Amino acid sequence: MADIAFLLLIFFLITTTMDVDTGLQRRLPRLPDEEQKKSDDKIKERNVFVVLINKDDALLVENKPMEIHQLRAKAKEFIANPLNAENLPEKETKELLYFGSVYITKNPVISLRNDRGTSYGMYIRVQNELVAAKRELRDEISILQFGEKFKDLQEDQMEAVKSYYPSVLSEAEPKNIGGK
Repeated sequence: MADIAFLLLIFFLITTTMDVDTGLQRRLPRLPDEEQKKSDDKIKERNVFVVLINKDDALLVENKPMEIHQLRAKAKEFIANPLNAENLPEKETKELLYFGSVYITKNPVISLRNDRGTSYGMYIRVQNELVAAKRELRDEISILQFGEKFKDLQEDQMEAVKSYYPSVLSEAEPKNIGGK
């Protein structure tokens, strides 16, 4: 009887599928050099794209309610600022390898803050849209300049494209945005 129970136990252990937790694949930033001085430069408000998610999984983007399917296009517009709008990030002329002298956005930052009651699924969907916006812009400029998608470029070409569309995703500690 014990042998049969043991065989059944082994059978169920082998045939049972285990759920694997999914998450975000992120690389943590490198620690700054000790020689690197702390900068007292303040980021201008126009260079920050604020995305808030409340406990009801509702988005507030730049103080306006927004649906998740609109977020990617809005983030792309913010990062690229194609019309040099006054309410979007500042632009500057830079000399970039492979591109020459280009007029690009200066330090665009996407600030993401969620409520403690935000669902994990919604948080991941917002993250995916923001990352996809940056990826699509980089793919577009890569295809235009090099004829290949960003992921297929050589390392130095990738660095040039990253300089063309720089963006930082800043994630703040969750708060009670949507109430109790």
